[in-house]
Amino acid sequence: MEKDKDKDSPENPLKVNRRHFFSQLSVGIGSLALGSLLIPDLFKGQAGQLASQPLGIPHFAPKAKRVIYLFQAGGPSQLESFDYKPMLAKRMGEDLPDSIRNGQRLTGMTSGQSKFPLMPSAVDFKQYGKSGAWISDLFPHIGKIADDICIVRGMHTEAINHDPAITFFQTGNQQSGRPSMGSWLSYGLGSENQNLPSFVVLTSRGKGNSQGLYSKLWSSGFLDSKHQGVLLRSGNNPVLYLNDPDGISRSDKRHLLDHVSSLNKIHHVETGDDEIESRIAQYEMAYRMQMSVPDVMDIKKEPESIIQLYGEDSQVPGTYAANCLQARRLAESGVRFIQLYHQGWDQHGNLPNEMAGQAKDVDKASAALVLDLKQRGMLEDTLVIWGGEFGRTNYCQGNFDPKTYGRDHHPRAFSIWMAGGGIKPGITYGETDEFGYNIIKNPVHINDFHATIMHNMGLDHEQLIYKYQGRRFRLTDVAGNVVKDILT
Repeated sequence: MEKDKDKDSPENPLKVNRRHFFSQLSVGIGSLALGSLLIPDLFKGQAGQLASQPLGIPHFAPKAKRVIYLFQAGGPSQLESFDYKPMLAKRMGEDLPDSIRNGQRLTGMTSGQSKFPLMPSAVDFKQYGKSGAWISDLFPHIGKIADDICIVRGMHTEAINHDPAITFFQTGNQQSGRPSMGSWLSYGLGSENQNLPSFVVLTSRGKGNSQGLYSKLWSSGFLDSKHQGVLLRSGNNPVLYLNDPDGISRSDKRHLLDHVSSLNKIHHVETGDDEIESRIAQYEMAYRMQMSVPDVMDIKKEPESIIQLYGEDSQVPGTYAANCLQARRLAESGVRFIQLYHQGWDQHGNLPNEMAGQAKDVDKASAALVLDLKQRGMLEDTLVIWGGEFGRTNYCQGNFDPKTYGRDHHPRAFSIWMAGGGIKPGITYGETDEFGYNIIKNPVHINDFHATIMHNMGLDHEQLIYKYQGRRFRLTDVAGNVVKDILT
C-alpha cells in the first residue's frame, strides 16, 4: 500500500507513516490546548517581553507560592527591637568615634549637631527560644516565635531619606517609575485566583510620626497595568467604584461589559495597543471582584479562637491586626503578593514612648499571622517579611534625655525578619559592630534581598527581564545575589 511505501522510503529515515504522524499530532494539539487552559498567557506574545520561558511558569521549583510583606514605614529602630548592644550603656553620652562613623552621610536633621552622643536602648532585651535570639521587651509575642523566624541583622541601603528608601525597597530603585516587587511577581507568575488581583495592598496608621504613602509604591510602572497593586480600603467599600449604581442589575452589567468589550476589541485590532486588552481584562476582573471581594473581606466567619489569637483590634477595620487577618484570608484565596504598610515608625524624638505604642500595634498580630499560617500548613509555602526602609542611629538626635531621646535615619545597618517560604527558621544572620553602627559579618543589600525573594518564588532574578525604551530592566537592576545561607 502507499502508506507502507511511504514508511519504507529512503526519504523517510524515521519510519513514520501518515497514521502514526496524525495520531501523535493529536496528542500534541491536546497538550497545547491543556496548557493554554492552565496558563492563559502561555502563547501570548507581549511587547517588550524577554522572559526566557512563558510567563506564569516558574524557572525552577519554588519554595514559596505567595508573599506577605509587613512593611513598617518610617524605619523602626533596630536598637530597640532586634539588635542588642549592651556596650552602648557602658559608653552612654560619649561621642560617636570618628573611626566608627567614618564620614558617613548624615541627614539635614543631625548634620548640624556638634556632638553625636551614644544612647543605649531604654528597653531591655531577653533571649528567646532554642535559638537564643535577643529580642526586646517591646516584642514579646514575636519573641515567642523566635524559632520560626530568621532575623537578618545585616541589611543595608544607600538611601537615607524616607521617600527614596521606601521606593528602593518596593521597586528596586530609588527613583519613581519602576514596577513594584509585587508587580514583577505578578508579571512573572500570574495569579492563582482569577477572581482576585494577584497583588493586593492594605494600609494602617499608628500613633507615631507618619510619612506619606503613595500609589507609586504599588505601581506596575512600565509593565502591563493589570499587574499593579489593588488597594483595599477598610469599611463597607474596600474598592472604590466597584459597586454598581442603584437600579443596575448584575445581568445589566454583564450586557454592558459585553458591548464595551466588543468595541474595545475592534479598537485593539485597529491600533494594536496591548493596553486595550489589559483594560478589557480589568473590566472583567472588576466584575468578578464584585462577588469575591466582599466574601474574602468578611471576617465574621472567623472563630473566636482566631480573633483572640490576633487580638481584639482585629475586629476594628483598618487596624494593623485586622489587616494581618485579612492578609491570611487573601493568601488562602490565592493572592500572590499581599503588601501591608503600617505607618508611624519615624521616631526622631520621644522614641521610647512612641515606639512602645507602635510595637503594641504590631507585635501580637505579626506573631499571630505566623502562628495562624503554621497551624494551617501554609507557612511552609508562604514567605512572611517584617521590616522598614532603614534603621536608626546609635547616637541621640536632639536633646540628650534617656526618657525622650530620638534617633536619626541610619541606612548602613538595620534589622528585618523573615519566616516560612523556604527561609531557615530559628537563625540570626549578619552581625553589626559593638556600636550597632557598621556591619561586620554577612551584609545583605536590598538587591540581595530582592534576589532571594524571587529565588524562593521560583524565579531567577537575572532571567525575569522586560525590555523598555531600548533597555533591559529587572527588579534587581544590574546587581543582587541570592542569600543562600538563610535558605532551607
